[in-house]
Formats: sequence, structure tokens, C-alpha cells
Amino acid sequence: MEQENELLPHNQLKEESGYHVPVLLKESIEGLAIKPSGIYVDCTFGGGGHSRAILEHLNEQGKLVAFDQDDDARKNLPKDERVVFVPQNFRHLQRFLRLHKITKVDGILADLGVSSHQFNEAGRGFSIRFDAALDMRMDQRQTITAADVLKTFTETQLHKMFEQNGEVTNAKTLAKIIVQQRTVTALKTINEFKQVVQSAVKGNPQKYFAQVFQALRIEVNDELGALKELLQQIPSILKPDGRVAMITFHSLEDRIVKNFFKAGTFFDTQVDDIYGGRLENPLYILTKKPILPSAIETKQNKRARSAKLRIAKRKIDS
Repeated sequence: MEQENELLPHNQLKEESGYHVPVLLKESIEGLAIKPSGIYVDCTFGGGGHSRAILEHLNEQGKLVAFDQDDDARKNLPKDERVVFVPQNFRHLQRFLRLHKITKVDGILADLGVSSHQFNEAGRGFSIRFDAALDMRMDQRQTITAADVLKTFTETQLHKMFEQNGEVTNAKTLAKIIVQQRTVTALKTINEFKQVVQSAVKGNPQKYFAQVFQALRIEVNDELGALKELLQQIPSILKPDGRVAMITFHSLEDRIVKNFFKAGTFFDTQVDDIYGGRLENPLYILTKKPILPSAIETKQNKRARSAKLRIAKRKIDS
């Protein structure tokens, strides 16, 4: 998503209510197999598209808990007594569910990555299309910005970040240039940064900087760490036969989701203390291969091109 969207002109990003178009909407809602009186969680409320679709399938007894760490998302909340809004990162899922007296839910949905709104708000610093402060914080309450990362990370840390989070081909060279140049240039804005590292650009400049910005953004928001924390909580929160639907936009996210659904854990070995064997995975994968957006959807919403939907359910007898 991050790289794909950055290659699009501003006016090609069609959005719902000027904020965001939900991706794989029909497929994800069908995948949740919503029970009318159930309790559901939208981990990434954003523009509210997925949440509104869930609400349409709920009766008066149903409930939706919507998480979003970006305060801008609050403006999109529907006036609906069935909705509980939690202005926090989804990594705190279980904690805030308990605060609202919820221990188990029937379904969990997460549409990962950045919303079109965040890309299109120049001052947020997510997009290479604008000149703005190198911010990239999804949660404005955080203190560490992208500029702080560029200023304080060692050359080795920068190299690892660009290589692992952005799959930047010449990550080592890029890190070296940044460390050399940051002593003479502040690197506080997008244009300052782009000009300073221009000599490191390989191939298509837009694609290159999209990968670099993806790496920075993932680091600033600890996106992969938050995703892992979310996934680890899911087996204990889902009711038996409850479902989880995860929409990813790049290989790093998708690999994490795929591996967790397959094993039900991030630990290499999970041994039963009594019998000595491996504990059974509490999740059952419903999508052997990820569900991809249709040609019609990708034509209407270019953001959807890299999206992948994976769905699993909590086993009844585990």
C-alpha cells in the first residue's frame, strides 16, 4: 500500500467522505460471518468504512469496539450507541476490552498500514509528494518523529532499518550518507532529506523514496511490533468459532500474519508441560491462500492493488 499509493497523483486517490476507502470490504465482512448480536472489534477504524459495514449486520444487542490511535479518526465516528471508541493503538487490545468489561469477542478486523487521509495530509509527513516536517507519527501523542530517528540512529541501526523495513537495495550506502550529512544539514523536512540523499537513489526515484519512507514510518510507529502484540492476544480474546480478518499491504506484514495463523504463536516451540508434545494451534486457517482484490476494485481504488486478506477462526474444541 505504502509504495503503491505514493506513485499516484493526489486526485486519483478516491476516498470515502474525503478520508479513506475501505479495501476488500465485501470479502472481509463475509469472512467475519457476523452474528447479529455479537461483539466485534475494528482495530483500525480510520474512515469507518469497515465499521459501518459491520454495524449494518448487527442488531440492537450487537456491539462494535473501534480502535484508532490517530485522533483524526474520531471525526468519522457514527452516532451509534452500539459503538465504543478506543483512541489507542491496537497493541493494547485486551487491556482496553477489559476496561469496557469485555473478555471475549466474536470477531476481529484489522486493515493495516496507512490511511489515504494520512498520506494526503501534507503536514503529517507521510508522503513524498509534499514538503513538510519529517513527522510520520500516527499517534501525535508520541514524542519520536522520523526526523528524530534520522538524527539519533547509528549507521548500523539505519542500515538495518532501511534493509529490513523497506527492503531498500542499497541500505548500507544510504545509512552512510545520512550519518555523514546530518552533521551539516538538519534533515528536518522531506525536501531537505531528499536532497541530501539524492546521490543514493537507485532506479525510479518515487519507488525508491516510497521504500525509504515506509522503513522510516514502520520504525517511528513500531508497526511490526504492534502487529505481533495484537496477534498474540487474538487466540485468548476470540470466542470459540470467532473469526479474525487481517488485511495487509506489504510482504513484511503479510508474512507475520501468515506465520502466526499457521502456528498460533511466535515461539519456535510450544510444549505441553504434562505430555511433552507441541500444543495445538488454537486457530484454524480459512484462507489457504490470501484473498486478493478484484480487478474492478483495483481499477476503482489503486490503493487496493497490494492488499491481501487472510482469515482464521478460533477452534471450538481448543
